[in-house]
Amino acid sequence: MKDNLEQEGYQIDLQTDGKKGQNAFQTNQYDICILDVMLPEMDGFTLAEYIRHSGSDVPIVFLTAKSLKEDRIKGLKIGGDDYLTKPFSIEELVLRIEAILKRTGKKTVANSHILHVGQYTFDSKNLKLSISGEEQDLTHREADLLSFLIQNKNETITRDKILIAIWGDDDYFKGRSLDVFITRLRKYLGKDPAIKLTNVHGVGFRLDV
Repeated sequence: MKDNLEQEGYQIDLQTDGKKGQNAFQTNQYDICILDVMLPEMDGFTLAEYIRHSGSDVPIVFLTAKSLKEDRIKGLKIGGDDYLTKPFSIEELVLRIEAILKRTGKKTVANSHILHVGQYTFDSKNLKLSISGEEQDLTHREADLLSFLIQNKNETITRDKILIAIWGDDDYFKGRSLDVFITRLRKYLGKDPAIKLTNVHGVGFRLDV
């Protein structure tokens, strides 16, 4: 899990038992804590209670092999923000982490709001895509989708991941909207032959640069 989250761009501090986690929390600042309920030395619930009693409102996500309703309620009552039952996919964990960080205002885009893709400059704050002095105004949804594709350029992204990240869910009608937005972005990016927005059949899309 540490390796996968680091590949997603997160800086991870791995502690292998609850006592070590408690000591690390006393000395370091964190944007989010992911706690396995079944940690040795001190379980995840006890560590979460310590974190909350210290006055911290850092977001907490519980991971557990238990699917008991009582455990989920206990975790939320302690002050947990989310709860994943094993087995789960790294993709689901990443989406939940991103949603929490966005909600708490801790999710930031590296290198400001100016992004570069091929010969294009993309101002995500002002919704403008420019090349060779020509500007294209984007809608908020177009800008959100383009930002997401640029941040994951040269990687195949599943349709589900795009839909959940940009639209909030992956129902059929939003999927049809995604196809329309992809077609628009393909047109906007057409002035640079080094850029290709590829449809990976049956999987999703890839922004090749």
